[in-house]
Amino acid sequence: MRLRRVRLSADNTFSVAIEQMQSWVPVRPALALYQTLTSKSLPELDAASGDIISFLQGGDEIRRQATMLLDFTHDQEVSWDTAFDPSPLLLFQPLSFRDFMLYEKHAIDAGRGLVKRFLPRTDKLLRIYEFLRHKPHSRLHPKKIWYEKPIYYMGNHLSFFTDGEHIPWPSYSQCLDYELELGIVVARPICNATLEQGIEAIGGFTVINDFSARDVQYPEMTSGFGPVKSKNFANAMGLELVTADEILPHVDNLNVKVAVNGQIWGSGNTKGMQHSIAAMVAYASLGELLRPGELLATGTIPGCSGVEVGRWLSPGDEIELWIERVGTLKNITISSEV
Repeated sequence: MRLRRVRLSADNTFSVAIEQMQSWVPVRPALALYQTLTSKSLPELDAASGDIISFLQGGDEIRRQATMLLDFTHDQEVSWDTAFDPSPLLLFQPLSFRDFMLYEKHAIDAGRGLVKRFLPRTDKLLRIYEFLRHKPHSRLHPKKIWYEKPIYYMGNHLSFFTDGEHIPWPSYSQCLDYELELGIVVARPICNATLEQGIEAIGGFTVINDFSARDVQYPEMTSGFGPVKSKNFANAMGLELVTADEILPHVDNLNVKVAVNGQIWGSGNTKGMQHSIAAMVAYASLGELLRPGELLATGTIPGCSGVEVGRWLSPGDEIELWIERVGTLKNITISSEV
């Protein structure tokens, strides 16, 4: 089930909307019509109709009622085009943002790209070494703990933009980068979860762009602390969310791509994670309560950041991300004083 959040024209309040045959059905006015014409109610769906996280918390029962409602509205041949403002809205305000790094290939290729951009003398030696040894230098590999546990950092959950919004270029950076990631939305409270409980806690998936100031990130990371200013100025989240039941069977084999100003800059696939989606959710809950509305991301899918492919953004660039079955996310960078 594909969802988004809309603002209703009638009273300026919010509603969950569900995609049906490439159109959007706003749940709250659809429920009102349903009750008027049938004299029946769907109380659980009604209670969750204004909020994406509440909808996800309802699980199978909410989706069952939503399917019933969609069948009803389809039979009525109702057009909802004027029922809501089509302007993009953030799906929800995350309670937190945990950004993982699940892909070894991205870690190695990004490390190589950082050396090439910021340490040109070292880059020459690195290229000679790799040419002679036919393998990545050991210092490009993640640390031992990365192979043992799904490591993440806590990002700024209050700095999220959505599809179509402009991303302010931080005044302290000359080297802005995009990062295509798969976002996971928590819908059940869990603590010290098993792998099975970790999967069951997932409500849905969306597209994430983890913007990075690479010239700031490099010194922050080599300090032994961070990242901070290299990450926390902006992240972007897709306009739409797809419920977990539709994505989980395919989560290890989703094609992805990145286009900048209409030109393909990168492509890849979600396969090859060092740790599973279940493991990352369960690890996030280790020793702490993970709540509905918290957001996790896989880290960059290999080939889907500029640092890996040696291409860098400029102010005014349009970045469009795409994940198969999940959706798209488009933003434009703009010069801005922070």
